[in-house]
Amino acid sequence: MPPDHSVHDRPGLSFLGTGYLGTTYAACYAELGHRVIGLDVDTAKVAALNAGTVPFHEPGLTELVRRGLASGRLEFTTDPAVAAAGADVHFLCVGTPQRPDGTGADLDQVAAAVRTLAPHLHGRALVVGKSTVPVGTAEWIERLLRKHAPDDADPEVAWCPEFLQEGHAVDDVLRPDRIVVGARGDWARETLARVHDGVHELAAREGREIPVLETDFATAELVKTAANAFLATKISFINAMAELCEASGADVAALARALGHDSRIGPEFLRAGVGFGGGCLPKDIRALQARAHQLGAGAAVRFLHEVDLINQRRRERVLQLAGELLDRTAGPAGPELAGSRIAVLGATFKPDSDDVRDAPALAVARMLHGAGALVRVYDPLGRENARRSHPELAYAESLEAACADADLLCVLTEWAEFRTADPAALAPLVSGRLVIDGRNCLDRQAWHAAGWTYRGLGWKEAA
Repeated sequence: MPPDHSVHDRPGLSFLGTGYLGTTYAACYAELGHRVIGLDVDTAKVAALNAGTVPFHEPGLTELVRRGLASGRLEFTTDPAVAAAGADVHFLCVGTPQRPDGTGADLDQVAAAVRTLAPHLHGRALVVGKSTVPVGTAEWIERLLRKHAPDDADPEVAWCPEFLQEGHAVDDVLRPDRIVVGARGDWARETLARVHDGVHELAAREGREIPVLETDFATAELVKTAANAFLATKISFINAMAELCEASGADVAALARALGHDSRIGPEFLRAGVGFGGGCLPKDIRALQARAHQLGAGAAVRFLHEVDLINQRRRERVLQLAGELLDRTAGPAGPELAGSRIAVLGATFKPDSDDVRDAPALAVARMLHGAGALVRVYDPLGRENARRSHPELAYAESLEAACADADLLCVLTEWAEFRTADPAALAPLVSGRLVIDGRNCLDRQAWHAAGWTYRGLGWKEAA
């Protein structure tokens, strides 16, 4: 049940951009008692949200949106004047994709959001960045605000990065593991403290404390990209060890368990597999490299280029394994798989999401298709998004339909439906009992016992 907010005077908030980030924050802060306005230029999306329909999957979010709308604390609009008048604090939550002409972050949506809001500001207002941006962006936004705001406006900028994980985003907003505040003045810090009262009160009721780290603009901007770079490096490290394990005959899962017991390393993000994807890690490590080069510090993050290369190599490794298992001769561009029927299980970059951006599963499916294989893709939630992105692939409506008459199964997203699938029940459906475990998430002994030839990423021979 939501807490009692009757004695509280919480600041009104607007969230510029109603994608994954903005919608989640808007719904959660309405739940915490704030008056919240979500602003977007997409009229169809705004209409859907005002009708209680969230255009992407995130566990628990639809219920929060509908509860916020019913309470009157949450609304969505395309009118920047409504957002400016109805809120004291404005959060930038727009996308910062990779530039089409390079590896740096594209800040066009950030600039457009600031230019849209600024003319409607009056009096004192706080504009807070949440989007993941290159270091130095906050000062650039300050200049944009001064240029486009009216004379009677006194806007101030702060930076408060987000740390959401798809599939866990609602909890990440309501129960953050830390709050980072980059601000220059006491008023901005005090205002953001009031904004975060609700999450601190929830934490206190649950017997927790949330660390608040107050810092400068540059550090606050770097925290998110540095965190993503570290996670990407850890994932690529264990995948590099998987390559070495395959060459030497070692067991990457046992290696990861041994490493994880070291308190200096920890077990998280040490599952070898087909690599990372999604809308954050790949583009963020590239944007960090690009910005470092602009600042003359490119050598400091040169290792991230190899992190990226390792990640791409793991996708290619699945193609190589497919050729080996199907006993197909490799040509100059890889194995020739013409006529092979391959079931690709997974399309999203991670389970409990419908996000297919830079998904390793889809990248591998396209490689297999390009090598001549007859590919059928099945994903519990991401099938329609995948179909829109890659209509050249065939899609199945169920796990069983994907596996029917398949010569090879490739498990490339670790959905529970795939992890718990009964290999003995699937065996009669397929033409060949061959499986590539691209996420090292299956019980390889159970699959072997059911008569399957199993290959994971990080073992030299079949189990």
